[in-house]
Amino acid sequence: MDKRLLDILCCPVSKTPVRLLGKNELDALNAAIDRGQVATVAGATVERRLAEGLITVDGKVIYRIDDGIPVMLPEEGIGTLQLDDFPRAA
Repeated sequence: MDKRLLDILCCPVSKTPVRLLGKNELDALNAAIDRGQVATVAGATVERRLAEGLITVDGKVIYRIDDGIPVMLPEEGIGTLQLDDFPRAA
């Protein structure tokens, strides 16, 4: 993802800056998706694994990236608190 675009993107709800999802975070998220344990903020079950994503710098919300395009719709966000095995910053 273009660094200039990443620098201006933020969560549409909290206005918190975002960063690219790390490999460990992506792996944990996709494992939970495979188990059917992930829902969007709107309550829809996430059925497709993510190839890449963005996460707020506070680690609370994930937004998917589809074909290089960030999907920054509030209802499409994925809250990380529902993910038991999600890596958390210390």
